[in-house]
Amino acid sequence: MKNRRFFIFLAGLAILLLPLTAYSEEVLKLNGSTTVQKRIMEPGKEAFEKATGIKLVLVGNGTGSGMEDLVKGRCDAAMASEEMADAISSMKAASGTEAPADLKGHTIVSDIIKVIVNPSNTVSKLSKDQLKALSTGKIASWNAVGGPEMSVIVVTSHAGSATRKVFQKLMMDNAPYAPGAIEVETTRKEIETVNLFPEGIGAVSQGFINLPGNKDKIKVVETPEISRPLMVITKGDASPKVQKLLDFFRGEGKKYIKD
Repeated sequence: MKNRRFFIFLAGLAILLLPLTAYSEEVLKLNGSTTVQKRIMEPGKEAFEKATGIKLVLVGNGTGSGMEDLVKGRCDAAMASEEMADAISSMKAASGTEAPADLKGHTIVSDIIKVIVNPSNTVSKLSKDQLKALSTGKIASWNAVGGPEMSVIVVTSHAGSATRKVFQKLMMDNAPYAPGAIEVETTRKEIETVNLFPEGIGAVSQGFINLPGNKDKIKVVETPEISRPLMVITKGDASPKVQKLLDFFRGEGKKYIKD
């Protein structure tokens, strides 16, 4: 009888402690750039959690929205795929949120943006001036740059996308996109849309091109190099949890980062 009561007591104690165990689990939430999410965080997520005991929660909602979430306390750090000043500008453009003075950027790796066209397009090389003219609508037919006789269809990410903003800044001198440019919600859809239209042209992170199944859908065009930092942004100094993340991906976790 005593043994039975003892086992009942232990079972009850275990039930009471379950919520405390769940509550004590460390969680690190990162919101923002889908490029950082797909190229860095997701490939190394399992290894990071195993190495640190910290559960990594990722929300890919774009650099601007991730920055807003950071400022408003909805995440521990923001994922960004552009320079700090541009990330702040993305946040203001997306929500009107003002940036506090204590934001700090922590670069993990640099990323290359590649220009893509449909595999059937014969164009293999474009200059900055040609890219600008194609993207703004000044050049409306591919034959003007040595391609086939067909109209140009510009495909780009949504207005809050850091990839779009970097390309627009470096290759288009911040000029507006061509009227009628197709805006898509994700990089995956940008690749699929360029694959769908023989006339299409877009610009995406090299890391997305290297993901399984994407290389055959598009053709990469030779252009001047378009690079940007992939980083984590914190409000103030990095917390111990965020610092563990940075140390991991700058150290043993480098091998998980997708090229």
